[in-house]
Amino acid sequence: MPVQTKDMRSGILFAVSAYVLWGFLPMFWKLLDDVNPMEVLAHRIIWSFLFMIVLLLAIKQFRSFLDVCRNIIRKRKDLIGITIAALVISLNWFIFIWAVANEHVLQASLGYYINPLVSIFLGIIILREKVDTRQTLAFILCIVGVLYLTFSAGVFPWISLILAFSFGIYGLLKKKVDISATHGLALETMIVTPLALIYLLFLPEHTFTLATDSAISSTNLLLIASGLATAIPLLLFAKGAKSIPLSMVGILQFINPTIIFILGVFVYREPFSMENLIAFLFIWFAVFLYLSSIYQHPAKKRANV
Repeated sequence: MPVQTKDMRSGILFAVSAYVLWGFLPMFWKLLDDVNPMEVLAHRIIWSFLFMIVLLLAIKQFRSFLDVCRNIIRKRKDLIGITIAALVISLNWFIFIWAVANEHVLQASLGYYINPLVSIFLGIIILREKVDTRQTLAFILCIVGVLYLTFSAGVFPWISLILAFSFGIYGLLKKKVDISATHGLALETMIVTPLALIYLLFLPEHTFTLATDSAISSTNLLLIASGLATAIPLLLFAKGAKSIPLSMVGILQFINPTIIFILGVFVYREPFSMENLIAFLFIWFAVFLYLSSIYQHPAKKRANV
């Protein structure tokens, strides 16, 4: 059917655009590496929330957003779930910003390669989902890769694991609360915006200022743009994911860590030892098994949003 083909093509374009933007995000955060990562996070939350409110008003969904807020307040379980999701994704954002600023881009890449395998683990433990042999083997290889890196290189990849588990838990919580991506991001940033404002209120020295100095103004613009850098890829992904099979989403999601990996090795020249290579080979083979599994059994696969 031509319409379906056209929809799928546009869906692929939106999804690929989202993953490419996510992949190049380290280059954006590098521009702010002289700013305290916690301050960057606070601005990222606040400006994301303001951008989402403007967007909701522009697309005439602000009233429906207020309805969503009222419904969430009435449902205690959903309110707790979305609050924890907001805190967990904020942790994910902070660790990623901190990792980029402190030259741990490769660990960030590893985290997003591991993420789908963590989602399998959480599905088994919490949702009691059944997995096939390849998925089980993929998870075991992931563990072996992490342990090898820890004991051979003497580096425990805590950044990778926090990124993988925080995003995995976030995806799990989002499954429990049925909210659209647009309303979800607006609600999550609204929940943590008061915390971000309190942090900035008590911050002794602020990078963001209303002074007219050009260097400071450029930093101001970057901090404001952090809201766009957060919201735009997520909205592109939400639009694309509606038009393409979840198995394709599962494959496309590896565009993100691959771009981050290339940036870490070839642009930022981070150390990449033989131990790193062997650990990544374990993870990459695990990813191959994961992809072969979701391709073979499309009904069982999951998308991590």
